[in-house]
Amino acid sequence: MLLAVDTSNEWMGLAIYDGEQVIGERAWRSSQHHTVELAPAIQELLTSNNLKMENVTAVGVAIGPGSFTSLRVGLALAKGIAFARNIPLIGIPTLDILARALPESNLPLAVAIGAGRGRYALGWYKSVRKLWQAEGPARVVSVEAIKDEAASPSVVCGEFTGEVRQKIESNPNAQLTSLEESQRKPAMLAKLAWARFQNGDVDDAASLAPIYLHTAAPIET
Repeated sequence: MLLAVDTSNEWMGLAIYDGEQVIGERAWRSSQHHTVELAPAIQELLTSNNLKMENVTAVGVAIGPGSFTSLRVGLALAKGIAFARNIPLIGIPTLDILARALPESNLPLAVAIGAGRGRYALGWYKSVRKLWQAEGPARVVSVEAIKDEAASPSVVCGEFTGEVRQKIESNPNAQLTSLEESQRKPAMLAKLAWARFQNGDVDDAASLAPIYLHTAAPIET
């Protein structure tokens, strides 16, 4: 049984996966209350599915990019569980969670999540053997940069507000995914982590670190 934990930004998510199906899943928006909300939410999810922490045999955690504080809270708790129970820990880049949930396409894919101060963490992906694979590291950019980088027809997926979606849609090359497709799904994090767990591809809990991107100054959008 794998427990998936995503605290990349204000949107938090949990899932329990047994290798065949998602046993339980929860996603919610937290207003800077990650520290007090996360542990009780995990316990509630386990209890509501007649499970205990003893049933968890691996932990998957989103490692960013995202909010510095939010990522730190999730990774710290995930590490604590892994150390306490001596079970594997698997870190999954946050943008991969969004990308892997999308249908395969011949077009390039831009994936973004809020990085604070009017900025977004942006990563570009391409389809390789019908799976989205990252092309280079994620970067912190403005909304205008996301819009302008779609110089040719491209799929754009991001946790954008309605106003930001309108700005990006002003570029006819930017094919925005639906609102539903643009939301991170804890179940996808769980499935990605499970696949690595089954292949014996796990992380060293002591050295696993979040992906932090520089967000020094605000950008006008």
